[in-house]
Amino acid sequence: MYDTFQVDRLIDMWLTEDIGYCDLTAQLMIEADETASFQMNARESLMLAGVEVAARVFRRYDPDVQVKVLVRDGERVEKGTRLLEVSGRARSLLTAERTSLNIIQRLSGIATETARYVEAIRGTHARLIDTRKTTPGLRMLEKHAVTCGGGLNHRLGLDNGVMVKDNHIAVCGGIAKAVERARRQLPVLTKLEIECDRLEQVEEALAAQVDVIMFDNMSVADMATAVKMVNGRIKLEASGGIRLDTIRPIAETGVDYISTSKTHQSAPAVDIGLDTF
Repeated sequence: MYDTFQVDRLIDMWLTEDIGYCDLTAQLMIEADETASFQMNARESLMLAGVEVAARVFRRYDPDVQVKVLVRDGERVEKGTRLLEVSGRARSLLTAERTSLNIIQRLSGIATETARYVEAIRGTHARLIDTRKTTPGLRMLEKHAVTCGGGLNHRLGLDNGVMVKDNHIAVCGGIAKAVERARRQLPVLTKLEIECDRLEQVEEALAAQVDVIMFDNMSVADMATAVKMVNGRIKLEASGGIRLDTIRPIAETGVDYISTSKTHQSAPAVDIGLDTF
């Protein structure tokens, strides 16, 4: 889920950063009328994300380049799978190659890591969601990659929902007062979520009738108790220090959502290459 107009703006910045004055190697070694064809291949098993963006990089640099996308975002591909084919002016293909690979490797890495977390909680009620701890400038695409891996998006930005955290509560003088202030001009289609790190705060949030309660760094035992307290009346999110080796017991408490930044902050880029036919 992304807007192609915004993607083109990003691609322009990426290419400008990488090219500088010119691609000196391509300009010196490759004749202007020489053509070439390449294929982009997965060099390991992965969950794909960003293939259309990678294709768009080539087209953005040279509209005459021909690109054929062979696999869709969100598909699991095995090592050796051909992802796309590209042909046209050799200079253009070689100049845009690194930028195209960088973004698909990054986004597919996030999708692949997300899929690991999703698999870890399979069979439970919980759904995996992301956070705003994204790479500056890449949030739209990194959040797209999370959905390709089977996760859901949390807030897209600060204007996408009201989240009352501990510092907001401290400034306002308590949960009830914080929620009262937030509701004064809350847009009618906007949800209000409140962060709780103690069971007594969960009781206060219940009384305030918020839309979502976040259990922030609570123990598994306390989360299980809180889930029973809420008894399905409000959606519940677990957050804070979530790791692949700890997520299953958290999911089994009965929470609705589990949010983690690990799927994008710690995801390694996957191995994808551009090879000649």
